[in-house]
Amino acid sequence: MTKEEVKSIIESLLFVVGDEGITVKDLAETISIEEETLLDALNDLQLEYDDRDRGFKIVFIGGGYQLTTNAKNAPFIEKLIDKPGNHSLSQAALETLAIIAYKQPITRVEIEEIRGVKTDKPLQTLMSKLLIKEAGRAEKAGRAILYGTTREFLFHFGLSTINELPPLPDGSEDSEDDEADLFFEKFQELPDQE
Repeated sequence: MTKEEVKSIIESLLFVVGDEGITVKDLAETISIEEETLLDALNDLQLEYDDRDRGFKIVFIGGGYQLTTNAKNAPFIEKLIDKPGNHSLSQAALETLAIIAYKQPITRVEIEEIRGVKTDKPLQTLMSKLLIKEAGRAEKAGRAILYGTTREFLFHFGLSTINELPPLPDGSEDSEDDEADLFFEKFQELPDQE
């Protein structure tokens, strides 16, 4: 199989998997080639897209590769999509998201203890925007739902893994409100990618 054939297959597979992405291992197994050969072809494709200023790119997000649109074309994509209800997150939702991101897995009650207010509405908003998910059940009595972040969360904030979250200031372990403030400040100016 030629390198051009491998690159063509990679493009097709990335298109088919969409924003789920695919790992190097899965790509290599699907094409039946060595991972080193696959990475070489992926790197070539990435360079070709960058050199030609194409409308899409191959990026590594959330543990896998995927095709994404070129950020320079965002105004046109937004104009095409321009659907109602596609708003930025409220401060309550951002605070809730920050707590989940830094403390996951975490229950609704634990989030409410940190925030000091009910979190039903922010949790519904975050679930509907696919930024959080049910990550299991607590072992305690009542088996409360545990919440965690999703691949969409990673994609939305341009992170490859949850470990890329900005570090918390020293001593903030005792002041959990600082977590929400840090997260809110870090991401409030990002363009809405939803």
